Amino acid sequence: MSALPSSRICGIAAALALTFAAVFTPGRAPLADNAGPPQASRVVAVGGSVTEVIFALGEQDRLIARDTTSIFPEEANALPDVGYIRALSPEGVLSVDPDLVLMLEGSGPPEAVAVLKKSGVAVADVPETYTAEGIVAKVRKVGAVLGVPEKAEALAEKLEADLSAAQQDAEGKSSGVRVLFVLSTKGGRILASGSDTAADGILKLAGAENAVSDFSGYKQLSDEAILSAAPDVVLMMDRTGDHGTSAEALFEHPALGQTPAGLNNRLVKMGGQYLLGFGPRTAAAIRDLAVELSGIRS
Repeated sequence: MSALPSSRICGIAAALALTFAAVFTPGRAPLADNAGPPQASRVVAVGGSVTEVIFALGEQDRLIARDTTSIFPEEANALPDVGYIRALSPEGVLSVDPDLVLMLEGSGPPEAVAVLKKSGVAVADVPETYTAEGIVAKVRKVGAVLGVPEKAEALAEKLEADLSAAQQDAEGKSSGVRVLFVLSTKGGRILASGSDTAADGILKLAGAENAVSDFSGYKQLSDEAILSAAPDVVLMMDRTGDHGTSAEALFEHPALGQTPAGLNNRLVKMGGQYLLGFGPRTAAAIRDLAVELSGIRS
């Protein structure tokens, strides 16, 4: 057998070196289902509840950036903002040089997420289910990826107990109350929350009834649909802009004004991330919502 030319040998050696580097570079290996890179210390959190869980686990010192929805606790706001959860830029996320991105299910756009997962940086998907069980599963997944399963189990057990107690406290306070969650009133059009949404989930946990559960997701309602829904109360996020609508302005809407909610001027507003975040604060949100709805009967 003839010997290989020296140039060919050098080429093979270089290729092997590049392959070795790609596979064994610390913190750049593919991410297993329940584990992050060993000792990941540069973590980006995408999703307000993910950030809250990291703080609740006492692992906030590993955070180097967060997304726009991560506004609690207050200390999170001091971290660099890599963009809105559903409008991420791969360049923005990668600019902070993370070794792990913890990303809530539903983050996007899909093209940006695909680029991040091909970048060599470890990316872990955190499940999002709008139930008490979903919150506990989220805590356990974050803890497993960060390598602190014992901390996560302790927090999960505490939250399970808190959520169960909150639901028991809510029993009877809001049962039978028909609630219309309004996401937007822009242009006089009512965008409401149907089933399979965070709003629908929190209403169920609080023992109330979603007035429009015959469709999935969010939908603009016709006047006829609003009148047919006949909500006892309207629930909205408490924030500025178009969502800062007062009860007086809201019930000037010709259809809403004729519902039991409009006739009785019943509008409840709560902080969006607090109400819909499905994280460590959800038990408190259930109690607060039930109190707001207490005494209202259809």
